[in-house]
Amino acid sequence: MPAFVSGKKRPMEQALCFSNSVYQSMPVHSKSEPPIATPIADDFGSPILPGLPDDVAKSCLALVPRCNFPSMGAVCKKWRSVLQSTEFLTVRKLARVVEEWLYVLTMDAEGKESHWEVLDCLGHKHLQLPLMPGPVKAGFGVVVLNGKLLVMAGYSLVDGTCSASAENYQYDSCLNSWSKLASMNVARYDFACAEVNGLVYVVGGYGIEGESLSSAEVYDPDSDKWTLIESLRRPRWGCFACSFEGKLYVMGGRSSFTIGNSRFVDVYNPKQHTWCEMKKGCVMVTAHAVLGKKLFCMEWKNQRKLAIYNPEDNSWRMVPIPLTGSSNIGFRFAILEGKLLLFSLEEDPEYRTLLYDPNAAPGSEWQTSDIKPSGLCLCSVTIKA
Repeated sequence: MPAFVSGKKRPMEQALCFSNSVYQSMPVHSKSEPPIATPIADDFGSPILPGLPDDVAKSCLALVPRCNFPSMGAVCKKWRSVLQSTEFLTVRKLARVVEEWLYVLTMDAEGKESHWEVLDCLGHKHLQLPLMPGPVKAGFGVVVLNGKLLVMAGYSLVDGTCSASAENYQYDSCLNSWSKLASMNVARYDFACAEVNGLVYVVGGYGIEGESLSSAEVYDPDSDKWTLIESLRRPRWGCFACSFEGKLYVMGGRSSFTIGNSRFVDVYNPKQHTWCEMKKGCVMVTAHAVLGKKLFCMEWKNQRKLAIYNPEDNSWRMVPIPLTGSSNIGFRFAILEGKLLLFSLEEDPEYRTLLYDPNAAPGSEWQTSDIKPSGLCLCSVTIKA
C-alpha cells in the first residue's frame, strides 16, 4: 500500500487517495473461490492506518466496494474487527455507499440439495455461500441483524426421528464466513422470529418432544445471550412474525385455542414487556414480507391476491395478481430496492419473476423482472451492508 507523504495532503485528501489505492489493489475473488483461511496479524494495539486517526481510517475502508471485504478482513485482526462492527455499517450508511444484495436459499432441480446464493438488483449472481456448519435442518428461522444473516434452530432427522435444535449460526457477508452463536434456552422449530429494535425475538413453534410451545425468548447480539420473556397466552406454531413501530407482531399458523388456522394477532411491547391481542389477522400464510411500513402476505386459500396489512389503522386490502391459470401455483417473496419480488414455485424456464412496486403510478404497479434464483426459492432475505 502506498505511503503517505507527511505534510502534503490534508486528512480528507489522504482518505480519498487511500480509498482509490485500496480499490485498485484489492483482489476480487471469483464466485467459486472459498473464503480466505490464512493466518492474519494480531495488531490491535496499532492504528488502523498509520498516519491517520482511526475515525478517518474507518471512512477510508468504508468506501471500498463490499466484494473486496473478505480480502480486507485477511489483512489483520484489527481490520477484521472493524469490518465486523456495527459502527462500520453506520459509517457506510453515512457515506451512502451501502450495497443491497438478495440472499436466496435455493433447492436444486432434483430437490436433494440446497444452498444460499447472492443476487444484486440486476439479477447478477455474486457468490454462493460456504456451507453452514452443523447438520442439515428444516423448520429453522431466518432474520437479518446488523447486516448479518442469522439462521436459527430448526430440526434435523436422526434415524428417521425429528430432532429439534437450539443451535444458531451467523453469516457475515463482509467476511464470507459462518460463526456459531449462543444456543436458545428452548429447542424449537416451525416458530415465528423477527428483529425488533436491534434484538431478535423467537416465539412458539414445536419443542424437542414435538409439543406445541408458548414460550418466547430474545437474543442480544452485544452479549451473545438468549433470555426468556413472558410467554404467549397459548401455544402457537407454524406462525410468522414481523416488526412495526418497535413492536413484535405474531400472526398466522395455528393455536391450541382455535379450530384450524388462527386469525388472532399477538403483539409484544418490548418497553412494557407485555403481550396484547388483536383479532384481525390472516390465516394459513404461504409467503410474507415487510415492505416499507406494510406487511404483504399470500394466503394458502387465495394464491392470486396479495393481502396487504397497514398497522396504522389495522386494515387489510386485497390486490389481484396479474396471472391466470391454476391457483395452486404459489410464490415465495423477496424484497429488493423497495419492490416486492414474487418467485414462482413452478419450475418453468420461460417464467419471469413478477415485481410489485407500491410506489408506482396506479395501473403500473405490476411489472416483470429478470431477477431469478438458480433453483426453487425456499426463502430469501435482503442484506444492506
